[in-house]
Amino acid sequence: MDKLDGVPLSALQDHLDAAESAKATKRLMVAIAYKDGVSVSELSERYGVPESTLYYWLDRIADKPLSDAVQDDERPGRPSELDDTDREALFDALADSPESYGFEAVSWTPHLVREFIEREFGVSYSLGHVRRLVRESDESV
Repeated sequence: MDKLDGVPLSALQDHLDAAESAKATKRLMVAIAYKDGVSVSELSERYGVPESTLYYWLDRIADKPLSDAVQDDERPGRPSELDDTDREALFDALADSPESYGFEAVSWTPHLVREFIEREFGVSYSLGHVRRLVRESDESV
C-alpha cells in the first residue's frame, strides 16, 4: 500500500466531499479504499476498471496535486472545421426555424442540421458530431 503513503486520508476525504464530477468521485473512492487496505485486484472487480487503469490513477494521485490528479488531462483532439464565427452563425441559425433557410420543416433535426452545415459551410460532419453541436448550441442560449 506504499503507493499513497505520502497522501493523507483526510486530504482524500476532503477532496471527495468537494468533488464535482462522477470521475473525480470514483477516483477518490478508489484511493480511499486502497488506503484502507483493499487490493487493486479487488478494486478492479468492484468498480469494473482494469487494474492498469487503477494503478495509473493511484500513481497520478501520489504524484500530482489532488485537484489535478482526479481530473482527466486535456486532450486537444482534432481542430474544429468550423471556426468561431461559423459556429456562432450556426447557433444563430438553429435559434430560427429551418423554414427561414429554405427547408420544408418547422423544427431542426440532426439530419437537417447536417445538411445545413454542408450547404452553408462546406463541412461534412457525422450525425453524432451534429448532435453534439446541437447540444452545445442549446447550452449557449
